[in-house]
Amino acid sequence: MDRKGKIFDDIAGMAGGAFSALAGLRTEMEAMARAQAEAMITRLDLAKREDLDAAMELARRAREDAEALAERVAALEAKLAAKESAPKESGGESGSGKSKAKAEAKSKSEPESDSEAPHLPPVAGEGSAPSS
Repeated sequence: MDRKGKIFDDIAGMAGGAFSALAGLRTEMEAMARAQAEAMITRLDLAKREDLDAAMELARRAREDAEALAERVAALEAKLAAKESAPKESGGESGSGKSKAKAEAKSKSEPESDSEAPHLPPVAGEGSAPSS
């Protein structure tokens, strides 16, 4: 009986050794698969999820800022249009000599075309060529 017990002990020891070898093989295979996946991601130049989320957040903020600025520009344009149309509507009919004189003086002082505008600096690349 002692002999049978020893055989079973040897078989149990071999089975335990085989299980531990298989567990080691499993962890090694997982590490190799992870390394291969990371190498493939690097070759394909894929972005990490955190980087993509950060870029999406930046894009969302930029879109919100652009929409807010567009609304602001539209409001300012409407305000400017209202100011420009107000003197036209009230200027000719009211008969106010001072406002009419101011409007005429202003129109005389304004340049007739963009080329005569002294307050605008020349844009690089436009106009005359640079002198050598």
